[in-house]
Amino acid sequence: MTTQPSPLSPQSSVLTPQSSALSTQPSVLNPQPSDLSTQPSALSPPSSTLNPQTSDLSTQPSAPKPQPSVLSSSQSSVLKPQSSVLLTPHSLLITGGAGFIGSNFVHYWIKKYQEDRVVILDALTYAGNPANLEPVANHPQYRFVHGDIRDYDLVVNLLQEEKIDTIVHFAAESHVDRSIHGPDAFVDTNIIGTHTLLKAAKKVWLDRSSEELESSSIAQSSVLSPQSSLCRFHHVSTDEVYGSLGPDDPAFSETTAYAPNSPYAASKAGSDYLVRSYFKTYGLPMTISNCSNNYGPYQFPEKLIPLLILNCLAGESLPIYGDGLNIRDWLHVDDHCRGIDLVLKKGTVGQTYNIGGNCEKTNMEVVEAICRLMDELSPNKDSAPYSSLITHVKDRLGHDRRYAIDANLITSELGYAPTESFETGLRKTVEWYLANQDWCQNIMVGNYREWIEKNYEK
Repeated sequence: MTTQPSPLSPQSSVLTPQSSALSTQPSVLNPQPSDLSTQPSALSPPSSTLNPQTSDLSTQPSAPKPQPSVLSSSQSSVLKPQSSVLLTPHSLLITGGAGFIGSNFVHYWIKKYQEDRVVILDALTYAGNPANLEPVANHPQYRFVHGDIRDYDLVVNLLQEEKIDTIVHFAAESHVDRSIHGPDAFVDTNIIGTHTLLKAAKKVWLDRSSEELESSSIAQSSVLSPQSSLCRFHHVSTDEVYGSLGPDDPAFSETTAYAPNSPYAASKAGSDYLVRSYFKTYGLPMTISNCSNNYGPYQFPEKLIPLLILNCLAGESLPIYGDGLNIRDWLHVDDHCRGIDLVLKKGTVGQTYNIGGNCEKTNMEVVEAICRLMDELSPNKDSAPYSSLITHVKDRLGHDRRYAIDANLITSELGYAPTESFETGLRKTVEWYLANQDWCQNIMVGNYREWIEKNYEK
């Protein structure tokens, strides 16, 4: 932390929640620090805690000791993370379900919970691909809706029509490089889109009159009762909201102050705050998960691992930003899905959980591991090792040096542990791309090549 005030200091920000790591002044979102926690937190107190149809639908003095809350017990129960309640979703709305992580979650959920209704809402932008969902498209409980999360009426209608009790919100613009060149789309989707979903959930789950609830067939099970936790808005976020770590800094925990460094990370931080505010202000049952770098099947090949695999196959250079020593924590997408499942079923309402892979690697370590696997599984025709294709290119603007996730909370509270090591997960990923080259070729169209050249100039 710098010892000088900055434009993003809490004194000038309306987004930063009360935290001794951030500010000694109450923020606009949190006028009474005592209502939040006795511990510093970036977002929340660290307490332990599909029918195959398609429709178009600075240095500061230490923070003052918190004072007792002036709210009544019934009021304060809305503002604090609630004890864990076992949630049994029956009808899920999965936003961004045709994207990388979203489609993997759809596959995971349908395979494990075959009786649950699974509705996917996706705008099918460049990274959304209906082919990702073909393996489950004929499942009787599956429904795909081509639509935009910013379409309030559409979302409200879906929540009511499908009696949705759980929203799992993946839909986002998610590539840092794209946010550098065109940040507007990130604000529109990640902030405005998330707020639209929150407004719709509040209307359907919380704002219905008692007469409506009494006459509703679903009222008897309290699925949409504002007094229960049997509905859930789960927001999928990123470790990038925490900023960048030095080589010896401790890993990001749920109490790490937010310090986003790219338009993408800032837009995700803003959406996290919005989700939290709807819990703190209105009592909307929510959880948030912040994950590390995902990899696995169906990932759009602008991301590092699939880009390197496909460039190996094409005999093209393997571009590495700067010196290649930027560090990321790598998480196989299947482990991420398992983590979200645990948060939905057993997590504390109002809590944020970090989900990581316990696997810090430099970009050079990643590219070298991919080259070794490709040498083994798909040798270069001219017998030259794929490592000969490694090319260092101009570094990304504002490139964060290191990310690392401390997943102790989800591990101790919910029993989470990644099942894939980097070695096993990367091998499975390379094998999947080698076996699904038609899928790869079908999405590498249009201006994809021009975009790659623009972002990896030498």
